[in-house]
Amino acid sequence: MKLSQFKFDLPTKLLAEYPAENRDESRLMVVNRETGTIEHKVFKDVVNYFGEGDVMIVNNTKVFPARLYGNKEKTGAKIEVFLLRELNQESHLWDVLVDPARKIRVGNKLFFGDGDLVAEVIDNTTSRGRTIRFLFDGPDEEFYRIIDTLGMTPLPKYIKREPEPEDRERYQTIFAEEVGAVAAPTAGLHFTPQVTKRLELNSVDIAPITLHVGLGTFRSVDVEDLTKHKMDSENFFVPQSTADMVNKAIQGKKRVCAVGTTSMRSIESSVSAANLLKPNEGWTDKFIFPPYDFKIANSLITNFHTPESTLLMMTCAFGGYDLIMEAYEEAVKENYRFYSYGDAMLIL
Repeated sequence: MKLSQFKFDLPTKLLAEYPAENRDESRLMVVNRETGTIEHKVFKDVVNYFGEGDVMIVNNTKVFPARLYGNKEKTGAKIEVFLLRELNQESHLWDVLVDPARKIRVGNKLFFGDGDLVAEVIDNTTSRGRTIRFLFDGPDEEFYRIIDTLGMTPLPKYIKREPEPEDRERYQTIFAEEVGAVAAPTAGLHFTPQVTKRLELNSVDIAPITLHVGLGTFRSVDVEDLTKHKMDSENFFVPQSTADMVNKAIQGKKRVCAVGTTSMRSIESSVSAANLLKPNEGWTDKFIFPPYDFKIANSLITNFHTPESTLLMMTCAFGGYDLIMEAYEEAVKENYRFYSYGDAMLIL
């Protein structure tokens, strides 16, 4: 398929700047692949579609406050440093993006807070990318505490407002445990303890995986031929306990639901020769676009995505190109809210 096939007109007013007042009261579009029908629900209704022996695979990655604002030594120029990933814990070496990039050179020292944290630029990686070393000799816990205090919630760039205190909680799923993401696995943002409790009462298993979402999730595709697009690698982990739960459901012909495209990428990167889920750990750069034969999940919960994004492509691969593009047309007509803080879609 070609990139241009994933274009659609999205009015700016449908980009969600804030989340719904209550997580589980976002809207939910239910798309049935078998019947081709589209229903309009509220997210908490999701419990009515799952029953005994079904499994929901959730991403338990935790977003850290990755956006730091500091000043350059001598000039005092204001700079933004976006922490991408820690390369070496012992020497506090990090991969980062800097803005404005033209002002940040190897050897520059950067100061954060009232000198609470100092970093030195030690290498260039890409046009905006740098490797920096934090000059810090205290205990690791203290280092991460300072990052947590000084850092801001890394809301996606399309949200034009500044992060607010509430974003610390709302841009985090209730499953968040394993620190390492610079963007939230947004399908999970709609879940509340009440919804998960009701699912458990229905004997639905909640099975965690971890995929640390990187900025590559927002990277635009700039080639018309999709086979030439390269995904960024992201670190993931599928535990044995999750594989056991999922395989039991597959063998019992139950519903296996991937909550989010990140969960889907993880499980599709961990398929055994018998087309079951295997425990796995490592990096995945798997790019899923139509046509694609999914091996593990038979349902998907996901948000409404950007035109021409890899997330929309995966959704179309799962739901069927024509049906999903029709559903998106309907979503625009019905004023569904799009992107990270937007509404949800359940594909059965």
